[in-house]
Amino acid sequence: MKKIKPILVLALIMMTAFSCKKSEKTAESITENTKIKTERIISLNGAITEIVAALGHEKDIVGTDVTSTYPETLKKMAKDLGHVRSISIESIMALQPNIILATDKDMSPELLEKIKKSGIKAAVFTQEFSPEGTKKLIEDVAKALNNTNYEVLQQKVDADKEKLKRFKTAPKVLFIYARGAGMLMVSGKNTPVEKVITLAGGQNAVTDFEDYKPLTPEALIKGNPDVILMFTSGLESVGGVDGALKIKGVDKTNAGKNKKIIAMDGALLSGFGPRLGEATTQLNALLAENAK
Repeated sequence: MKKIKPILVLALIMMTAFSCKKSEKTAESITENTKIKTERIISLNGAITEIVAALGHEKDIVGTDVTSTYPETLKKMAKDLGHVRSISIESIMALQPNIILATDKDMSPELLEKIKKSGIKAAVFTQEFSPEGTKKLIEDVAKALNNTNYEVLQQKVDADKEKLKRFKTAPKVLFIYARGAGMLMVSGKNTPVEKVITLAGGQNAVTDFEDYKPLTPEALIKGNPDVILMFTSGLESVGGVDGALKIKGVDKTNAGKNKKIIAMDGALLSGFGPRLGEATTQLNALLAENAK
């Protein structure tokens, strides 16, 4: 009996060691499987892409739409699939994604139906262009990725409010969307740009129609803005400030007479992503500088 006991003890030690190694392998397997679930992400909206990257998943993004221009490092890492309205299911499948993220405004019902049939998980969100809407989108995207570290991003949306300069009279701002001198649109009511203009302390110069309409000299003169706002790329497309001042009707406005033409990055200005606070304070500072 005395000889048997050491053998039994040795056997128990070996069994325990084997059991521990098996448990370690199981834990590793669970970790690997958990990681696989979100390691290949396609984002079809610029604001969503910014949120995904800010949550720490930038390296997991394998494909984006044309509006996903930030962070710039994505250009080297993710495939640009083009405009969401022209993206094919074949180009999506080729990237072998685990999950596709988009907004109901961008995603066409036809493409969504094909994605569902493919078996790929798709999370489609409603985007509201307001600080609260942005914070809701941040939470929704985070939960779709099983990420609980989103409150810091939500807090960042409101963090810079105290830095905003107050105006005695809100400056009238006219936003012009340009793709060359032959493609000029003016922002009316209920556009993302109008919302951020209001948040920054300005007022939209054009309020007699919704969305966008082709720019006319009559609309410019009627709106008579104190400041004309454009995307940086749009201002470049018309030849810079000098080119913008040559647009018919601009010289008849206060903005034209005083050469008050300002520009901001398009994704920052109209994206309503996690950089909304930054966009608001930057526009507010530009208005304070130019609406004198």
